[in-house]
Amino acid sequence: MWVDWQQLQDIAPALSVVLDLLIALAASSHVILHKDDTRAATAWVGLIWLVPFVGAILYVFLGINRIQRRAKVLKSGATQFSVPLDAAPRSPADLDRELGSDRARLIELARVVGNVTQRPLLVGNRVDRLVDGDEAYPAMLEAIRSARESISFMSYIFEATGVGGAFVEALADARGRGVEVRVLIDDVGTRYGRPRIHRVLKKRGVPVAKFLPALLPRSFAHFNLRNHCKILVVDGHVAFTGGMNIRQGSMLASNPKHPTKDLHFGVAGPVVAQLQEVFARDWAFTTGEKLQGGLWFPELEPEGETLARGITDGPDRDIDKLHWVFLAAIGSARRSIRIMTPYFLPDRVLMKSLHLAAQRGVEVDIIVPEVANLPVVRWAMWGHYRQVLRDGIRLWLSPPPFDHSKLFVVDGYWSSVGSSNWDPRSLRLNFEFNIECYDEELGASLEDHVRHRLRDARLLTSEELEARSIFQKARDGTARLMTPYL
Repeated sequence: MWVDWQQLQDIAPALSVVLDLLIALAASSHVILHKDDTRAATAWVGLIWLVPFVGAILYVFLGINRIQRRAKVLKSGATQFSVPLDAAPRSPADLDRELGSDRARLIELARVVGNVTQRPLLVGNRVDRLVDGDEAYPAMLEAIRSARESISFMSYIFEATGVGGAFVEALADARGRGVEVRVLIDDVGTRYGRPRIHRVLKKRGVPVAKFLPALLPRSFAHFNLRNHCKILVVDGHVAFTGGMNIRQGSMLASNPKHPTKDLHFGVAGPVVAQLQEVFARDWAFTTGEKLQGGLWFPELEPEGETLARGITDGPDRDIDKLHWVFLAAIGSARRSIRIMTPYFLPDRVLMKSLHLAAQRGVEVDIIVPEVANLPVVRWAMWGHYRQVLRDGIRLWLSPPPFDHSKLFVVDGYWSSVGSSNWDPRSLRLNFEFNIECYDEELGASLEDHVRHRLRDARLLTSEELEARSIFQKARDGTARLMTPYL
């Protein structure tokens, strides 16, 4: 068949324009029909039309949520375990008794979170603060080494060397003595260290799976839909959760090359079943295996005085749950709000709620690292700070080493701890897990931790922001425009 290449060359520009127009129309239509967030939809439509072909390709790979997670879990027959309602306060009288009638705002908050999460608030828990890997890792390893029946372990990053090697040995030993072990690592998280942890565990005979294997290279694949949860449950009775990955950098006493401060929490009591439920659902989604029965969900007795509830968040059925919880908690504050996070890029709604709290006379303290570990995110945060420093909100910059802690305390009584940051990635794109806690003693402990961090932090002022160079302001402002994609 004869082809007139000259004619094709002549009409190629027009064909490319038509093709780009059709692709842009198709991609924009998909955005309009499927994106509920107006700002995100506007940003994607702008990118699609302003960057021919490339914008549409980026949307296909990064903007479409392909996970129909709930449907797949139901199809696989995964356990839908939930704690019996008689284990939780349910009526206004129950909440008054547990929280105290003088804490009416907290009673309202508990009801809101219950409606958002559809999980009960459980009595009789103990939640212990563990500072850095120096406290958290020994406690976790001791629990693994004492396991008799089951271990479920989920992490975003799990390095096989350094302290990670001790975890590998402990898990392999537990498997060797007949303990049922399941390890779930985010696929992108496995790429942060060598040798790859899933290969090491498989070689040692430890059942391991990768959550949502990514086809793109690490530099692109980390953007969306990652499992950022950190959960360890031993024998269904003892659990650990928080923001800490398994990395040598968190062992500050070992003087690591890249030291990282962090927080983790030991958990005991009925709420452990909710942590196990989260692991069981993610394991079933990934592998199809159902974790059921007393081996994974034993009867749990009260272990302390903390009221606690697990909160899941992710780009599926759980989307915006933490966003709603954070808004409700800010609205309930009467004295103080303390926030520690490595990444602070809240949306306009959360930011305005913090400003309203400050206008009510609530002390609002936000602590972030002075030098974040991700340059573009650091620049975007600095571009955002001008909006933060209003109405008396205090923004503190903590000096190196990098502080990865995630903490939210209201009035020294209510707290939210877990894996979530205050940025679009955590609140819209990643799978996260937090625990909300109602406990004056725990709240006081967390307030002490905040005060300890503030000793070395410095207060950022509007004058310092204004004194930054034009280049810095332009760079930070440009990075801020990328917030929906960070």
